[in-house]
Amino acid sequence: MMNRIDANTQLGFVGVGAMGSRIVRRLLSSGYKVAVYDLSREKAEALVIDGATVSNSLADLASTAEIILSCLTNDEAVRRVYLGPDGFLSHAASGTVVLEMSTIRPRTSREVAREAADRGVRVLDVAISGSTPAVEQGMVTLLGGGDSNIFAALEPIFKTIAKQYFHLGASGSGTAAKLVVNALLGIGMQAIAEACALGEKEGLDRDQLLTVLGKTAVVAPAHAGKLPRAMRNDYSPQFPLRLMNKDFRLILEAASQSDLTLPATEAAFQVNSDAFIFWPDLDFSVVIQEMESRTQK
Repeated sequence: MMNRIDANTQLGFVGVGAMGSRIVRRLLSSGYKVAVYDLSREKAEALVIDGATVSNSLADLASTAEIILSCLTNDEAVRRVYLGPDGFLSHAASGTVVLEMSTIRPRTSREVAREAADRGVRVLDVAISGSTPAVEQGMVTLLGGGDSNIFAALEPIFKTIAKQYFHLGASGSGTAAKLVVNALLGIGMQAIAEACALGEKEGLDRDQLLTVLGKTAVVAPAHAGKLPRAMRNDYSPQFPLRLMNKDFRLILEAASQSDLTLPATEAAFQVNSDAFIFWPDLDFSVVIQEMESRTQK
């Protein structure tokens, strides 16, 4: 059994980008001791003012942290951090617990967990559902896979960073659930973009239409907040289009491996990819602008 988690538990965090840095700040503000590591030392050092310490390497982090969290860009980054020649698993002590929070292939989650188990390290995939504002407010949902007893023991950490959290099964279940959730997220946004394009073509006032849509039951909470921003043509990134594009690819790859056809996802991915050519770093809701531009042709 792992030790009881309290303010004396030393945490480590790898990958302090838009999501990771916000999670670290929540942990620090709740009294946890957190050492951070990022390929961009500048990003890591930006958290010192909040109380973090900076590790010089993965080996350095592994030597001090009892529990490691990571939030990385893609499968390649996860494999490099954990399985690479100088990766974390080459240095972590037996008994270390890892919460791997990246959106990656379920099979990568399973591979990392399997390799870690051989070294006495216990890895859970705990995917994050929510945008950067939700992370700041502690309103995200966590989707977990791996040992259920360890998941239960980690509840104090989950309560600090999330509104709700669910254990969904063995290793890879958390990342699989994240792909399911993001399929709905991406398709739903494409549906809104098409509905807006239709309404505008039929002569409806754009601002009034977006206002009304936001008050209906058919628009999910994850999408409703995008509509006032779209009224202002504000597509500054909360969840960048490039990440939604990556997730669409993972979703369709997983479906293909299971001989499953997802026609709505494929169509949404195509529009997303068209918008990606011009606006990869804007919010994924910029597909509204992509569909509007098509109505003007």
